Amino acid sequence: MKIGVYGGAFNPPHLGHITAARAVSGLLKLDKLLVIPTGHPPHKTLPPGSPGPEQRLELTRLAMEQTGLGEGIEVLDLELRREGSSYTADTLAHLRERYPEDELWLLMGADMFLTLQTWHEPERILSLAGVAAFGRTEADTEELFSVQREYLCRRYPQARIFTLSIPGVVDVSSTELRKRLAEGEGGDLLAPAAYGYILREKLYGTAADLKQLSLEQLRPVALSFLNHRRISHVLGTEQEALRLAERWGADPDKARRAALLHDCTKKRNLAEQLETAERFQVPLDDMERREIKLLHAKTGAGIAAAVFGTDEEITNAIRWHTTGRGGMTLLEKVIYLADYIEPTRDFPGVEELRRVCYEDLDAGLLLGLEMTIREMESRNAPIHPKTLEARDALKGQRE
Repeated sequence: MKIGVYGGAFNPPHLGHITAARAVSGLLKLDKLLVIPTGHPPHKTLPPGSPGPEQRLELTRLAMEQTGLGEGIEVLDLELRREGSSYTADTLAHLRERYPEDELWLLMGADMFLTLQTWHEPERILSLAGVAAFGRTEADTEELFSVQREYLCRRYPQARIFTLSIPGVVDVSSTELRKRLAEGEGGDLLAPAAYGYILREKLYGTAADLKQLSLEQLRPVALSFLNHRRISHVLGTEQEALRLAERWGADPDKARRAALLHDCTKKRNLAEQLETAERFQVPLDDMERREIKLLHAKTGAGIAAAVFGTDEEITNAIRWHTTGRGGMTLLEKVIYLADYIEPTRDFPGVEELRRVCYEDLDAGLLLGLEMTIREMESRNAPIHPKTLEARDALKGQRE
């Protein structure tokens, strides 16, 4: 297996890091890419006000999910957990023990490559891994790269060195980006979820009021709560909620905000969900305490109200988007159905359900509830009383 090792301060991880990781992985045909945020850089200190280790780790995870490499990329806390300076030689020695039969390649940009001989134990580094150095264009780097390649190979005969140019890599200065973030700019140079995490954690001098976010600010913040595979679902739900709101006269802005936040606690496990419910004083029934699929709607509503200041209409749309309830408001119906029929959904009957939702909203809601009930019955799974209540209320209205 060919494994790439990509380290750096990632302070913050930006589009330059993302595009480089994606491009080099493809050009080297890597089977796996290990991304390792530096704990204590030996060659420089992190600037004052830098995020803590856990925050940099989470930022790097959120950013690297945007590479499109899926399970082929892994972000490790190896150096963040290690005490003392983060020496690359020590990291590679650890990885060599973990992957004794595999081929390791250390990825680095031009600046790092041109100073490699000054690093701690460069000979050990070059004995443990090949070096893949990259620059933006051949014109920028090849003349310097060729001199450095020859020097390193002459000084360290065991060295395996591969240099490549990757046009299209976004050229970003982390120092300049940190300055721009403090000035309220720079979000376009970051993965949306990473930018959202920076805003909600108030990193790099940002000072967004989470209870007064514009829709454009709320979107990346909402995405920062999600597992990467859920992002397309939430964005699809936002699109569907807007279409349904415009079709049936609900408030489009409220529909989009509710859609963006409806799964904000979805990736938390049961213990974390229960802790969240307790912290935000969210009332739960016995079934909700046991069923995580039901629980996330309630804790999500709690987060939405307490952290983002959503009004009662939006909060309730999030609270009832999984079970429904009798006497649902227009916005509650819109969010329940948008979650059900958004464009990435693909299950038997979804096209018919979509058609009905745009012809008769209540008929669509009743059909969706009945489909849910049948599916739960087929699995001998418990059905929440509010779901039955919602179905019976609609049937009563239509009789």
